Amino acid sequence: MESFVVTWREILIVVVVVLAVYIAEMLLLMRVGTRRRRGRARADKAARTHDGGGAIEAELRQLREHIGKLEADIVQLKSGGHGASPYNHAIELAQQGIDASELAQACGISRGEAELIVALYRSHSS
Repeated sequence: MESFVVTWREILIVVVVVLAVYIAEMLLLMRVGTRRRRGRARADKAARTHDGGGAIEAELRQLREHIGKLEADIVQLKSGGHGASPYNHAIELAQQGIDASELAQACGISRGEAELIVALYRSHSS
């Protein structure tokens, strides 16, 4: 009966083959894991972008409403609407040449304020 003899060369070859297979398997698993992480990262980024877009749209809508209100206020102030102050009305009357006492009575302001408005108008026009 012959005996089965294994030499160190054969053992070395088996070890190298096993290590090569192990390293190949590890590289393959790392590559698959990297792809999965990239896919998840892309999905997360897309979700954040989508959510961020909704927040941006809501903020844009609020800004448009605010601008609309400001434009309405500007139109109202230019037309001398309900929000006009008595001082604006007093300045208009002073520009028409009304004296300080009549100005104070018409606008409901003190005589000193009326005199100041008339003085400012006169200094402004000369």
